[in-house]
This record gives sequence, C-alpha cells and structure tokens, in this order.
Amino acid sequence: MSKVGVLLLNMGGPDSLEAVKPFLYNLFSDPYIANFGIMQKPMAWLISFLRADKVKKAYERIGGKSPLKEITIDQAVCLENALGSGFKVLAGMSYWYPFIEDGVDEFKNSHIKKVVVLSLYPQFCTATTLSAVERFKKLANGIFEFKIIDSWCDYSLFIDVWIQQIEKSFEKYGSDAFVLFSAHGIPYSLYKKGDPYISEVERTVRAIVSKMRLKQWKICYQSRTGPVQWVKPSTEETIEALAKNGIKKTLVVPVSFVSDHIETLYEIDIVYKEKANMLGLDLYRVPSLNTLPEFIEVLKNLVLDSL
Repeated sequence: MSKVGVLLLNMGGPDSLEAVKPFLYNLFSDPYIANFGIMQKPMAWLISFLRADKVKKAYERIGGKSPLKEITIDQAVCLENALGSGFKVLAGMSYWYPFIEDGVDEFKNSHIKKVVVLSLYPQFCTATTLSAVERFKKLANGIFEFKIIDSWCDYSLFIDVWIQQIEKSFEKYGSDAFVLFSAHGIPYSLYKKGDPYISEVERTVRAIVSKMRLKQWKICYQSRTGPVQWVKPSTEETIEALAKNGIKKTLVVPVSFVSDHIETLYEIDIVYKEKANMLGLDLYRVPSLNTLPEFIEVLKNLVLDSL
C-alpha cells in the first residue's frame, strides 16, 4: 500500500544574505501579497531592489539567514516519525526552497496517491494560506486525492500548547506580567474585504484567555510594510501605551507564528525589546512552538483527524 503524503505549507525565508533579494522578488510577485496587475513583475523587481539592503541588515542581526527552512524541515522529520511508516512528510514553501513544487514532484516520484496539505499558518488569511493552497491545487489536481487543513485557529491541542508555553514564561519571569498577543498584521483594505484572518486571531486569543482566565492582556499587530493603512493597534504603539500606563513587565506571545523567523528573532527580540527597554518596560517573548514535542503532537492529530 502506498504511503500518505503530508505537505507542510509555509512562507519560506532566505537561506543566505544573497537570497534576500530573489526571495523578496518571489514574495512581491505573488498577487495575493500585493496585486499590481500587469505591472506585477516590474513592481516586484523594484520593491525587492529598494528593500533588499534594509532587509539584509535585519538578517545580519539574526545570523545572516532565516531559520525557517531548517525548522520546517525538522518539523516534517519529527511529524513523519510521530505518524509512523505509512506517511511521508515534506516541507513546501511559497517563496524560497524547498518550494511547494519540489514537494509535489517528490510525492509523484514516490508514487504517492493521497496527500494531506497542512498549512502552518494556524489562522486562515487570503494573502498567505489561500495563496499557498491554490498553488498546491493547480499542481495537484488530477494527480492526487488530497485533503487540505487550512485553519486550526482554536484547535484545542494547539491552544493547550500555547498555554503551556505562557505558563512556563510566567514561572520564569513572574505571573504579574502583562500579556501581549502579537500577530502578523494585514492591510486594513484586506480586512474590510472580509478576510477572516483578524477574527481567527481573535478566536485563538479568546480560547487561550478564557482557559487561563487571564486578566491583563491585549491583541496587537506587527510587521507593517509599505505606505498603506494596516490593522491596529500596532505592537509598537501598544508597547508605548503600556509603558505610559505604568506597566513594568510584558510577555509577548507570537500568536500567529508557530516557527521562529525574522518576525520573532529580529522584530520582537531586538527591535521591540530595545524600544520597550528605552521606555522602562521589561519585555520578554514566549518561545515559539518550533519542534516542541507537544506541538508535533498537535500536527499529528490534525493530520489523523483529517483522515
């Protein structure tokens, strides 16, 4: 009997400083990320050209590359071990190696007929989840029988792992810390069109907060780029407001990121931490889930439930 393929979808990240510019070009070539119509490729080239140096400097601060490729491949290996011999698990990235196409090709070469596609974006968003899923479907239609897991924002085991991570951080830094749930932002225009992402982030946070009975908490949004209006409040504005209100300690939960990459290692750990410290606020980050055994169990159960 042939194995079941499992493809873990994620964004991907540059695996060297030389890869930053082509990674950005791939990112902005995606009309789901930014739709420039017939000017898509020229605008992607221009944005990647203008932004590459600044983005390289950020990657230099975290070791000269994104760890997302290694982490996602490690998650695939751990998940395959957890699922057992009837499964083959691969990573499929949208904007850098190993691409979604690479995973599909490997499944074909392995004569796999059935595939479970598991998005590593827990909260569904058109710009990320739908883009990756549609790309897979175009490649896979007529070749595989497939199931797609494109949202698991309040899946109980996922909520439990975040609670475990927050509780460990409370033990380390004190349970009096104000909890900031920081998610990747989206343009306000996307939210107004009815994209479910913001409501799914809120569902994740509500599930955590109600189970923990948290008293001091807030949702905020990070990683704004470009001149357009983004959803608010921003993480930076929220940090400023906490300091102004006399809060001395905050725990940041990167609630929409299951793996470490530039948004956690640079934006939260360096930029926001430095800003908070300047304002007299101690900022600590709740560790990402990465290859935590309990998180691999979450992925395992999502796959098995879908079958």
